[in-house]
Amino acid sequence: MSEFDPSYFFFKLPLYSPITVSKENDQEFISIIALGASSYRDVLFDGYNPTRGQESTFSGYSPVSDVDHFYKYGGVSVIKIKCKRYDDVFTFLVRFDKDQNLFSKVGQYPSVADFHIFELKRYDKVLAKDKLKEFGRAIGLVANGIGIGSFVYLRRIFENLIWTTFTAHKQALNFSDADFTKMRMEDKIQTLKDHLPKFLVDNKALYSILSLGIHELKEEDCLTYFDTVRVGIEIILDEKLEEAKRQEKIKIATKNISDLHGRLKK
Repeated sequence: MSEFDPSYFFFKLPLYSPITVSKENDQEFISIIALGASSYRDVLFDGYNPTRGQESTFSGYSPVSDVDHFYKYGGVSVIKIKCKRYDDVFTFLVRFDKDQNLFSKVGQYPSVADFHIFELKRYDKVLAKDKLKEFGRAIGLVANGIGIGSFVYLRRIFENLIWTTFTAHKQALNFSDADFTKMRMEDKIQTLKDHLPKFLVDNKALYSILSLGIHELKEEDCLTYFDTVRVGIEIILDEKLEEAKRQEKIKIATKNISDLHGRLKK
């Protein structure tokens, strides 16, 4: 997905995440800064309206104040979008550094975290309430330009996924809590590989990236890479969610088959 896709740019892209504007994507860049004007007036895109707590369709409400000047010289300007269902208008502050050809959001209302809360709620069956809150805090920190702190919360979520999996299977694995705690994360994942989401096992480097972000990367690096690691965590949770739904279907189907078999035998 392009970083200039309106649904991604307005609702998911963290603040201060720079997008390089080039000959290959300058028309997409223009489509964002001119959204709501002339030929871009009828562009529609989907997103979550946190004010109403509903998914909706959006369109441009007002573009940057002078599209041509902004494109040629850069600067800071405002873009507004409008919810087509409820007429709510959301405001975004954008900056274009013409010298480096870097474009970014530098402010917005509602916040990035507000837009993400709805999406996070779907994980309440596979993530403990306190970890769900930490996921929200990570997104909130990024929305305020704090990258390293957001990585701390994401790493805690990753570690919790490993520990809860171990707790559920430790008797069969025949490992004590102390022995498991001493293992390196790579060895923990290898030990639990048959019980963890495949994406996590195949992408165990995600933990190393999170640790690197906390100990070595700069604030701006963590902000730039946050979306990549966040999506990685979400894919792991998506896989756990699908498995939970599958197990629930199996449980219901098994009971129904058993009940039906009992009735037919009479």
